[in-house]
Amino acid sequence: MTTLQAASSLNEIAQKTRQAASLLAMLSTEAKNSAIAAVASALESAKDEILQANIADCEAATALGIAKPLYKRLQLDEHKLRDAIAGVRDVGKLADPVGQVQIQRELDTGLVLKRITCPLGVLGIIFEARPEAAIQIISLAIKSGNGVILKCGKEAVRSCEAIVKAVKQGLSTTDVNPDVVQLLTTREETLELLRLDKYVDLIIPRGSNSFVRFVQENTRIPVLGHADGICHIYIDKAADLEKAVAVTVDAKVQYPAACNAIETLLVHESIAAQFLPQVAQALAQRQVESRGDERTLEILPDIAAATALDWETEYSDFILSIKIVDSLTDAIAHINQYGSRHTDAIITEDHAAVATFFGLVNSAGVFHNCSTRFADGFRYGFGAEVGISTQQMPPRGPVGLEGLVTYKYQMTGAGHIVATYTGAEAKPFTHKDF
Repeated sequence: MTTLQAASSLNEIAQKTRQAASLLAMLSTEAKNSAIAAVASALESAKDEILQANIADCEAATALGIAKPLYKRLQLDEHKLRDAIAGVRDVGKLADPVGQVQIQRELDTGLVLKRITCPLGVLGIIFEARPEAAIQIISLAIKSGNGVILKCGKEAVRSCEAIVKAVKQGLSTTDVNPDVVQLLTTREETLELLRLDKYVDLIIPRGSNSFVRFVQENTRIPVLGHADGICHIYIDKAADLEKAVAVTVDAKVQYPAACNAIETLLVHESIAAQFLPQVAQALAQRQVESRGDERTLEILPDIAAATALDWETEYSDFILSIKIVDSLTDAIAHINQYGSRHTDAIITEDHAAVATFFGLVNSAGVFHNCSTRFADGFRYGFGAEVGISTQQMPPRGPVGLEGLVTYKYQMTGAGHIVATYTGAEAKPFTHKDF
């Protein structure tokens, strides 16, 4: 197929998706929830087919020498699939984000203004590996009344084809047109999708920092996402060291390939000599390679030396950089300089320190005495997430349903004209909120 033919074909796909999405936007909450339940059941029925497809993807990726962090994201075992399907059902239980009245205001007698939430339209989701992301995103798109065009990485094609096949079979028994969900699989389609600003309203990339930057630099469509996941934990001088060790280990090793796993540990100098040997031993038992600054090496002489590059590196692996800081102020300065505004945590029993940390660390998630791994839409009770945004403007952090709707202003009058409210005899507005 030529580039021109591919573009033409993708235009047709996008048009079909938009038409189906416009009908989905008008469906009742009950109809959407029934469709979501049907999707969950269809995924359960296709469980074996999906898992076998993922095994084939993993074997093919291994033969090609896939990187370890990406392989971890690609793997879809029975537990991951079960959790993803549970997430679909959880989305069905959430309040419908569409049709919510945000403002209802009388401008004058008989002239009423409303601001009401509505779907964005069509979402373009481009992701590497992580086939369960397709499941999460599809359920959120249906609930929020949006069409979705998925573009998966080449390493996850078989898994995603099996997932989308099951989803479409489930939707075929409901009021939701299966055309609201589309799957693209070729590299050429990625660039074509990024050019579809006429049909696609939001691009959400999920993958490596270089991949996300590529997407951001090659489209006029608004992009929601984050390029880096450089997360920190700061162990304050008033920390409970037992908590600090447990939280640090969890935040690094529970799933190191995740963007909310920590990459740098900051430790207050007054407790470093006591804390670092404890945490180093716990990390070493979990096969974590530690890298320390000069002062850390004085306490832990057997670990590798950290370089300036380590502070700005997202390892996505069993590697952790460690730095001793003189104060809370220095910790915050380091985080704001090298962090990615994703998720950062403080371990302390000093509530004044927590207030300072929460106020001055400019990240989407700021945590106290808990693992950064909690930064997740499912764990937040969003049912699932379409991705995590580190941008300053909302939506920010894990993005669930609320990030997939916009709003429109509706006004109803009875022949009202603006001339009545201008000039020397201008009638005043009442501006009365209901």
